[in-house]
Amino acid sequence: MILAIDVGNTNVVLGCIRAKKILFIERISTDRNKTAAEYAIMIKSILEIHQLDMGELEGGIISSVVPEITYELRRATRLLIGKDPIIVGPGIKTGLNILLDDPAQLGSDMLVTAVAAMSENKLPVIIVDLGTATTLSLINEKRQFMGGMIFPGIRTALNSLVSSTSLLQQISLNSPKKVIGTNTIDCMKSGIIYGNAAMIDGLVDRIEAEVGECTVVATGGLAKSISKHCRHKIILDNDLLLKGLRIIYEKNT
Repeated sequence: MILAIDVGNTNVVLGCIRAKKILFIERISTDRNKTAAEYAIMIKSILEIHQLDMGELEGGIISSVVPEITYELRRATRLLIGKDPIIVGPGIKTGLNILLDDPAQLGSDMLVTAVAAMSENKLPVIIVDLGTATTLSLINEKRQFMGGMIFPGIRTALNSLVSSTSLLQQISLNSPKKVIGTNTIDCMKSGIIYGNAAMIDGLVDRIEAEVGECTVVATGGLAKSISKHCRHKIILDNDLLLKGLRIIYEKNT
């Protein structure tokens, strides 16, 4: 059994994987002030909630876009397992050829989801990750990471809109009953939900105009809320991160 951790700007996603089976997935808030011991206590508690024995852990793997937390979680994992986890970064075997101007600039989260998506889907594949930022990545038939797009995530954009205006308030992100809103809240919901769905559809159209028909896979906290309103066929896979971490762990042990 391995401990897999992905550190994002908003949440830390963690889970345990035995063979190819994901035993659980949990999210905790990304907190730059927590110490290694505090993270270790939280992880130990989560494993106990899921009735898993710490003694079964044979290793760990971490991907992170928050360097200061990477250090603390490395120490936390060492406290729990007795050895350092694998850190996703330069020099790690992934089976993916990165065709960026500077491959070292590729975020570990985009790398991990790309590895998982290309292992399970027909290529070329577009990965849509809806988190703090929304990202689109393209993997071609030769298992090459071609590049992608990054733009403000749904909650990031919504928070900016609310904080920059006097009369708009925070809203839930459940779907409005119709596209044309007739009150402020429904207008905001329509803009956020249908606007992002239309943007993803439009970007997929533009990518396919360059490279041909693609498989489209969506992941991330808000993927379900948005993908169901897209006109393209989209495969929803919220386990993509942990699947990718398992694959990379196996390639490097």
